[in-house]
Amino acid sequence: MKKVLVVLTLLALAVFTHTGVSLADSSLSAGDIKNAIGMSIYLQGGFTGNLQGNDTNDWRVFDNHGNQFTLDLAELQFLKAPAVGQVGYKVKLSAGETAKDIHSVGLGASNPDQPFDLTEAYVNYTLPVGSGLTLQLGKFVTFTGEEVIEASGDYNYSRSFLFNYAIPFTHTGFMAGYTFSPVVSANAYILNGWDVASGNNHSQTYGLSTTVTPSSASSLAFNFLYGPTEAGDNHDNRFLFDWVGSISPVKNLTLVANTDYGWEKGSPSNPNLLNKDAKWYGAAVYANYVFSPKVSGTIRAEEMKDPQGFRTGVAQNLKEVTLTGQYTLANNLLLRPEYRHDWSNQATFNNSKKSQDTLALGVMYTW
Repeated sequence: MKKVLVVLTLLALAVFTHTGVSLADSSLSAGDIKNAIGMSIYLQGGFTGNLQGNDTNDWRVFDNHGNQFTLDLAELQFLKAPAVGQVGYKVKLSAGETAKDIHSVGLGASNPDQPFDLTEAYVNYTLPVGSGLTLQLGKFVTFTGEEVIEASGDYNYSRSFLFNYAIPFTHTGFMAGYTFSPVVSANAYILNGWDVASGNNHSQTYGLSTTVTPSSASSLAFNFLYGPTEAGDNHDNRFLFDWVGSISPVKNLTLVANTDYGWEKGSPSNPNLLNKDAKWYGAAVYANYVFSPKVSGTIRAEEMKDPQGFRTGVAQNLKEVTLTGQYTLANNLLLRPEYRHDWSNQATFNNSKKSQDTLALGVMYTW
């Protein structure tokens, strides 16, 4: 904890110096300082009850604790987006139960009970080329998938199986991004792999993300990853195709679809695959409706297939349906009740069951 406080102190001093904000300037309010350094705080917690009475919600990564209150996330973030010809940065420090699940190899993965995580830390610069060529170096959250680590950025309180098992959480490496037109933009990546900060292998993973926005009511994202990611294996590649599409056909209604297909080549150096290629794939659909400025609701349905058991550890097909409500209690304070039904074609839930049901209540606040 002392190391964390030291890092925060040094970071704050560096950011103040960079932005030219004087601590002695009594005319500045807390809000002025917060905005000048791009600081924000995010808090998330809740209660998830397992209706079968089990203490573990199986196959749920971030909300796997049943029948207890949890502090999911406490995040401190500093962010500055780079204007053309300017330097930007982002630092995100996370604590809580979720922080235990998102460690990258080389940054805490060897200690799964460590409740602190350096989730993002990068600098970026926008070159004055055309509309602006943005270059970025460091550690950042994945560009794949519909959902994100913070529940406030999602439609549901719990995460999908696709987010938990089909895609990575973070990357460490380099990104170059360019906006070709108001409709088309693309980012290219050179990365250490999936959830790898350092010390995994000596090859890189390559990524490409292309976003097409035909109108303000629709968007399409096509994401690719390719390269070796297993420890000590520089040759046997992993491939991922991820697609996310959204459309708002009528006022207050948003429809989203996310599909993933992953594949990894087996080899003698990869005991997880036993010389056999592995694949995993699935799809999730969302329907969100805003009933009023304070009330909305979402239904999510998905299926993820893991025929070799490479991602979940069991050869199975996982499915779920989730109903989530949202109520805005106050500015930036969200309350989400949720019911979820999970099932598998194998008896992989507690007490050798093929399904489980949970009721949850999540609370999220951003300052």
